[in-house]
Amino acid sequence: MQENHRMQGHLFGAFSVLVWGTTFVSTKVLLRAFTPLEIMVARFTLGFLALLIVGKGLMRPQKRWHEGLFALAGLSGVTLYFLMENIALTYISASLVGVIVAAAPLFTALIAAAVLHEKLSKWFFFGFVCAMAGVALVSLAGVSELHFSPVGALLGVGAALVWGVYSVLVRQLGHMGYRTIPLTCRIFGYGLLFLLVPAVIEGFPSGLSVWTQPVHLANLLFLGLCASATCFVTWNRAVFLLGPVKTSVYIYATPVITIVSSALILHETMTPIMWLGTVLALGGLILSEHREKEKTTA
Repeated sequence: MQENHRMQGHLFGAFSVLVWGTTFVSTKVLLRAFTPLEIMVARFTLGFLALLIVGKGLMRPQKRWHEGLFALAGLSGVTLYFLMENIALTYISASLVGVIVAAAPLFTALIAAAVLHEKLSKWFFFGFVCAMAGVALVSLAGVSELHFSPVGALLGVGAALVWGVYSVLVRQLGHMGYRTIPLTCRIFGYGLLFLLVPAVIEGFPSGLSVWTQPVHLANLLFLGLCASATCFVTWNRAVFLLGPVKTSVYIYATPVITIVSSALILHETMTPIMWLGTVLALGGLILSEHREKEKTTA
């Protein structure tokens, strides 16, 4: 039974990252007509409503103090993560942001070790170095100008850090007996609530007519129902089954999926350096899971 749960966790984690790695196509299309904040509010509103329907309403926390954990999870995993990542893109290149955010597994591991007392093996750190080398090769190959900015870099690091906080919080809430869909729905609710602050400052969308255009609606449905509602549920479930550290290593594969999907969908060229980076990133992912395999065969 435990092995079955472990396999389910890996499948959920891989599925989430596979979808997240392709969302750049939909986001790129929507950015022609909307601001990043408008896209965020729209996709998470749709995701929240979908989970509200599937979960048959908004569940209540078992204890009052749990409300703070849900609020912090919404603030870190929805509001701050996406805001920091999007704002970082205005200071430095998307490739460099991708490399920095791919360091999220390290922050997740350090936070989990401090809060959940999870032990980290040497293989995790070997895998981290290998994967980050691969991510750098994949993301930065062919980029002539990185447009480096300390502010952009700090925002990228901040995004990776708050994602680690989010993953650890989800693990804690899962151990408190909350089911994945209601848990994710409440987190989305708080994420949207915190998003209202910058939304009010920037100004709400002028109207719904633009969203009803087929190309915009199709991409919004993909981002809201699949990339947000479905993938956050599968990711949170993976975190509960595997733990935040083992699940987070799948983030190493995100830039690889983005590059490969670019080649398949947009017919962009995969250079030998990109292929080498792909092998290193996936090899780092496998190395990071080495401790688990040793335990299984023992």
